[in-house]
Amino acid sequence: MTDTLPTATASPVPAPGHLPTFAVITGEQVQRALDGREKQLVELVEAAYRLHDAGDSVNPPSYFLRFPDRPSSRIIALPASLGGPVQVDGLKWISSFPDNVSAGLPRASAVLILNEHDTGYPFACLESSIISATRTAASAALAADWLSRGRSRPTRVGFFGTGLIARYIHTFLAGTGWDFDEVGVHDLSADSAAGFSGYLRGTGSAARITVHDSAEDLVRGSDLVVFATIAGRPHVTDPAWFTHNPLVLHVSLRDLAPEILLGAANFVDDVDHCLKADTSPHLAEQLTGDRDFLNGTLGDVMSGRAAPPPDRPVIFSPFGLGVLDLAVGKYVYDEVSRSGDLRLIDDFFHELRRYG
Repeated sequence: MTDTLPTATASPVPAPGHLPTFAVITGEQVQRALDGREKQLVELVEAAYRLHDAGDSVNPPSYFLRFPDRPSSRIIALPASLGGPVQVDGLKWISSFPDNVSAGLPRASAVLILNEHDTGYPFACLESSIISATRTAASAALAADWLSRGRSRPTRVGFFGTGLIARYIHTFLAGTGWDFDEVGVHDLSADSAAGFSGYLRGTGSAARITVHDSAEDLVRGSDLVVFATIAGRPHVTDPAWFTHNPLVLHVSLRDLAPEILLGAANFVDDVDHCLKADTSPHLAEQLTGDRDFLNGTLGDVMSGRAAPPPDRPVIFSPFGLGVLDLAVGKYVYDEVSRSGDLRLIDDFFHELRRYG
């Protein structure tokens, strides 16, 4: 895969004497720019990871806005800056309100603000739930590729949690060449499991689809396990479920008891980001008092500094980096600009003279 991001062909930098511009990019435009480009987007996310691994990024801690009257809900701010050929700063502002699901709305909603590198002016606001799902799925597919090298390539995948993120991850796995003999499905909601199974059948895949009532059956019957739940604390506690040494994409971060991690090889996207906010890796650190259970980051694997062992479960726990949202968001901005469909807000910036 490539280690450079596509060079931008459209620049928001204002020419001398011209006013800065501001664009709004809708979810429909975002989806049109990203649809069917799974391989390209995984390469783009890999390049962003490599820039981050090389120190050509700024990715401070995420900030959590929580509510005493709505304890299950939160809004998270992810500020970041990405260098290389992207040269963009910005902020993702993403909410997670689980009660939305019962009202027929997606759990998460988000916007992404992009700021120009030289002036700091914001130049675009993008609907970002699709961008967020895309970068999460591309990251998962990238990790599945790198962490299965040197091991038997999985032929049986199991999805624990069957919402939008699970759908995106399956789409990205299929779009980057993964072909499974069996697809397992497990969800606490029978309707969600049925809906995801219907999506799988609609893809035309020849894989056998099995809905598991038992979480244990799903894990034991899968070589690749995808956790994409809304769990707030560990609910999978038995290390014996993982004795067949599967590759686990622990995308939702809080499903696994620390004891399971301590019996596995563990990789994260960023150590300091992942070991916080009571994630499963954070709980493992609290239990042991150190970080020795970590084998490295995905960047370490891609650079050859670490490798997944063939004889242990391998768990990838990604906290989710704002630099990935910037990379995908800037890509969308450039694609919409190239197509001539950029919707500029006239006179968005008003007080541009220092003394009136």
